[in-house]
Amino acid sequence: MINLSKRITTLEVQRTRLGSEVVVAGFVEQTKLLGKMAFLKLRDREGYVQIVATSNYPKMKDLNTISRESVISIRGRVKKSKARSGGKELELIELNLLSRAATPLPIEFLGKNIETDLSKRLDWRFLDMRNKKIQAIFEIKAEIARAFREFFRNEGFTEIWTPSIISSSSEGGTELFEAKYFNKKVFLAQSPQLYKQMAVMSNLEKVFMISPVWRAEPHDTHKHLNEVRQMDIEVAFAGQKEVINYLDRCVKYIVRSVLKNCKSQVALVNPGLKVPASKYISYDEAIATLQKQKFKIKWGSDISSEAEQKLGDIFGRDNLLHIHNWPSAEKPFYIMPQGENPSAKYSEGFDTEYGGIELSSGGQRVHIPVILEKQLKERGLKPKDFKRYIDSFRYGAPPHAGWSIGLERLTMIITGRANIRESVLFPRTRDRLTP
Repeated sequence: MINLSKRITTLEVQRTRLGSEVVVAGFVEQTKLLGKMAFLKLRDREGYVQIVATSNYPKMKDLNTISRESVISIRGRVKKSKARSGGKELELIELNLLSRAATPLPIEFLGKNIETDLSKRLDWRFLDMRNKKIQAIFEIKAEIARAFREFFRNEGFTEIWTPSIISSSSEGGTELFEAKYFNKKVFLAQSPQLYKQMAVMSNLEKVFMISPVWRAEPHDTHKHLNEVRQMDIEVAFAGQKEVINYLDRCVKYIVRSVLKNCKSQVALVNPGLKVPASKYISYDEAIATLQKQKFKIKWGSDISSEAEQKLGDIFGRDNLLHIHNWPSAEKPFYIMPQGENPSAKYSEGFDTEYGGIELSSGGQRVHIPVILEKQLKERGLKPKDFKRYIDSFRYGAPPHAGWSIGLERLTMIITGRANIRESVLFPRTRDRLTP
């Protein structure tokens, strides 16, 4: 039996001295029997290595029975490859079949041009993930999360974790998933918004987090999911301008980290990726720009997906477009009206677009109870339903601001995917609960 504790990767094979005996393991991607020789292409996380069996190998006929995607371990001797591409290969000494793959395979997942539709690929996601291009998406996603944490730790922020089970809506509205909690009805959190604000008021001052959130909205678009991971920050003694600056520098830091640490992955999925430039316009300027381009939109309305794409065409989809000073009526109840004036026309809220879609939304929060109560009522919400939240501002609350970025949406943009489902291992939408 081959000792798997001695296993090295296919990449390490290329660094190993000629004549050395090594152990490798992985998936059989291809088998060829040519006269008195056989060739196996073995794949692992790091790449590929060719296994060559000569007439000296006693079980040559058995090699032809190994189905594609079966898992094997082999002991072999490192040799110089005779292939045109050069490098090193392994002369087979011993082989163990660890798991035989059933045939035929339910989907085709290898090759440069995969024609299997996305829905079928998601049905067989564990196979789809064996494609290096698909694997690259999630290696980049991991780097995005790592760089996000690194950036804010370097900025002196504290990482926090907030509840996923809540007793009532975090932001108002009814787009929540209900759940049973002992003998009570509870909900899955649609945002950590209210909790991260309370964390800032606890004297932590600067906090960040990556957390799952759920939205019970019946979307069926290329950019929406019902379960996502959010990357959030909240900062005391800060306003709209300061947190836009954090957002701008953070995204650029993330892209630089991806370009530096995921070179091979970027080459596979989005070779044109570059660090974005920054564009700043007010909401009024955004609406006027769209209207000048004959795009039908009225002042005071939300910026639709089509409008986002148009702005991306105008200002460059590779750039970060920060749209600040939104009308108060278009922002949530917890966004501060300008000048702390409850009757102000404009708010301290902003949106940031990247890749022709909304990447982030945020702004300065309301930290004055009387303004908070007024804005709740104006939006048809009852202040008594938010009593604990409002009360947290009654005992000394600094001005503060923050934002959130969808991890999957940023991954979608950076990896150049057309559908956000491709940036999730196992996406959850209104029609998909498996695998």
